Amino acid sequence: MSTLIIRDVSVVNEGEIFTADVSIENKKIIKISSESIQGSFDQEINGENLHLLPGMIDDQVHFREPGLTHKATIYTESKAAVAGGITSFMEMPNTIPNTITQELLENKYQIAAKNSLANYSFFMGATNDNLTEVLKTNPMNVCGVKIFMGSSTGNMLVDNKTTLEQIFKDCPMLIATHCEDEATIQKNTELYRSKYGENIPIHYHPIIRNEEACYRSSSTAIELAKKHNTRLHVLHISTGKEVELFKNTLPLTQKRITAEACIHHLWFNEKDYHKKGTFIKWNPAVKSENDRLKIIEGINNNNIDVIATDHAPHTLEEKNNSYFNAPSGGPLVQHALLALLDLVDQGYFTIEKVVEKTSHAVADCFQIAQRGYIKEGFYADLVLVDLNAEEHINKDQLLYKCNWSPFEGHTFKSRIRCTIVNGELVYCNGAFNENKKGDRLQFNR
Repeated sequence: MSTLIIRDVSVVNEGEIFTADVSIENKKIIKISSESIQGSFDQEINGENLHLLPGMIDDQVHFREPGLTHKATIYTESKAAVAGGITSFMEMPNTIPNTITQELLENKYQIAAKNSLANYSFFMGATNDNLTEVLKTNPMNVCGVKIFMGSSTGNMLVDNKTTLEQIFKDCPMLIATHCEDEATIQKNTELYRSKYGENIPIHYHPIIRNEEACYRSSSTAIELAKKHNTRLHVLHISTGKEVELFKNTLPLTQKRITAEACIHHLWFNEKDYHKKGTFIKWNPAVKSENDRLKIIEGINNNNIDVIATDHAPHTLEEKNNSYFNAPSGGPLVQHALLALLDLVDQGYFTIEKVVEKTSHAVADCFQIAQRGYIKEGFYADLVLVDLNAEEHINKDQLLYKCNWSPFEGHTFKSRIRCTIVNGELVYCNGAFNENKKGDRLQFNR
């Protein structure tokens, strides 16, 4: 195995920033020292004027393979992810076919083992009638079970109350939920369809998929989790009102109910529909500036536990459509960390808080083995960032298969210099090393 050392770098870890040398061998961090580490190494990186962060662990992505590979593949999107400082991802089950059997779940792992540049895990999907398959899921090597409590994914909607009750009662591992109340959404949809027909203006999206739809569904999930002591993780909180549901003074490792915020709900607000249109159409919807600020506040006071992307690419042709015909979702993994560092520059977060919510807390939340921290003996999943080098986003440098980004035209204040996965320098200054592939995440459960 190759050896690597990073010298004189500003390490950001567990609420501290300090200058150190970091040596890496056999996939893992061997030594962290404030004094110069002696010895000979296969590769040496001068970390002066750079910050070393644990790689971002993204607990919600849609990489589209199998079945929707005209939008994205595990290879293309994992490549974009590592260029953006994401070293591990957890992918959702609404592919084609849906990941609702153990065989289909294992097929995804086989694809990733051959093609993913980042570490990986895949959620098992729940439906109204696959409880037996769900309960076969191994909590040691699968990140969790995903339940769609909203219409975002068609036939993966779990709306049978008896089934929901049974899953929450019997599932021994983490359940992640998409929470939007279907009845509320349908009622609002018909109201605005009666006014505008099939051409509803996009700025009504957060009114159709409104605060009530989100709060009602999240509340239901939390009630079920409390009733059955379920390990519940509610994804992509989009309203300030929902944040109040997660007030809890317990340390993260003791929480049974946790919450996630996503990049688009931290960056955009309802005024951006005028300029961005369907390119910021997500489910749950981007909502008001007050919601955005309340979510940021929830992150800072630890009511919201982790930050993710909900990376969900569609083609330009698909997004350039009317309200009902434009699918929800957009590509984010290549610039998620840069967006968060811009929010640091704007005073919304500290860089220590960003590291906590994108790495430490994700590892703790999912009980990921030996990742998410810059510690001796842990896997060397690391990202070097330059806080003083701007990066302007245009199509030429996009790595997504869909070849568009909601950040096009924006100039970020920082730049990803290098990304290390399992001790291997997989990305550095625009160049990739694809000789090594990522590993399957393991969980201490």
